[in-house]
Amino acid sequence: MDDLTYQPVPHDHDAFLRKAMKSSQFKEGYEALEAKYALIRELLSARRQSGMTQEAVAMKIGTTKSAISRMESGGKHTPSITTLRKYAEAVGCDLVIKLKPRRSAAGS
Repeated sequence: MDDLTYQPVPHDHDAFLRKAMKSSQFKEGYEALEAKYALIRELLSARRQSGMTQEAVAMKIGTTKSAISRMESGGKHTPSITTLRKYAEAVGCDLVIKLKPRRSAAGS
């Protein structure tokens, strides 16, 4: 039988992004998903800091582990503000939403 030892493939994500961002099509798609991925990073970070499992968060807010998994994976469903507030409370956080002005091309 072949060796079944885990051997990860080396990957430099920053180098990959620098190269991929040279493509305007990739850059446009990546930037369109930026807010979605930022939310996912926030959810995962908050849950990790709380020390809770997906199952524990689900029990605390009255949903299923699979619903938490879907929320944290950024699937097709976008969670409501009410759901985000419950999630934040469950992991010991406050939900903060803000709108940030865009920078103009002229830098004003």
